[in-house]
Amino acid sequence: MDHNANKSIKCTVEQCRNHCDSANYCALSEIHVGTHEPNPTETQCVDCNSFEVRH
Repeated sequence: MDHNANKSIKCTVEQCRNHCDSANYCALSEIHVGTHEPNPTETQCVDCNSFEVRH
């Protein structure tokens, strides 16, 4: 599915439903960023909570 790219949100996760097929951008107008750690100190501790699996 091709979406309108939001040039303010770069994304390379092609498995996400909101990823633009034609470019490495997200199609959402905004995203929610969160963490699964009580005290995040590395990039790996941060998550895009707007992620939805592409079917």
